[in-house]
Amino acid sequence: MTLEILTYSNLLALITLTLLEIVLGLDNLIFISILVEKLEHSKQALARTIGISLALITRIILLLSISWIMKLTEPVLSIGEFSFSGRDLILLIGGLFLIGKATHEIHEKIDHKETITTDRKKRASFFPIVIQIALLDIVFSLDSVITAVGMVDNITIMITAIVISMIIMLLSARSISDFINKHPTFKILALSFLILIGVVLVSESLGQHISKSTIYFSIGFSMFVEFINMKIKEKEVQ
Repeated sequence: MTLEILTYSNLLALITLTLLEIVLGLDNLIFISILVEKLEHSKQALARTIGISLALITRIILLLSISWIMKLTEPVLSIGEFSFSGRDLILLIGGLFLIGKATHEIHEKIDHKETITTDRKKRASFFPIVIQIALLDIVFSLDSVITAVGMVDNITIMITAIVISMIIMLLSARSISDFINKHPTFKILALSFLILIGVVLVSESLGQHISKSTIYFSIGFSMFVEFINMKIKEKEVQ
């Protein structure tokens, strides 16, 4: 089995799928980073670790239930001219939740005062935050696993790619979280990114396919421009 995996084609598939899983996991990581920022600083690292671990466990469970996942594409509900499969309903609910949550966070950033923010951090409970992370992990994981199944037919390669991508995310989680929280404009951009992902999920549930490569390129370009803008502002201050 090991020698079979170490063929050129399988190694190429493993590398490609790992990189893709990292990209697909960024929105999951951004959501986790924004949520755990509400907790006391001493609990944030633990919440990030639990959130990413839950994402890994969810992905592996879904991979081992491939036959069940394939059944999720069969219609289970029809409303007018729209028919929804189990996957569509999960994406619809998850997308609407993501849009609502990110919009609420942006609204708070616009209207909040420092004292309110401090009180919110003190009141934020650990388990409700973890539950929110776990629920969204299901949505992000479903999308990630379906992508993996569509690219590779070797379950060992799929699981290996997901484990590697999750380890990389776990190692980089604190740096990404600290960077987002340190730069308010990047945080708003990240929340806008989550709204866009939510719109994509809702569109997918309604049968309207939007190229994810176009979405991720647009977000990457926006962040690159914002990074340049940030460096210019830093030089002006100096």
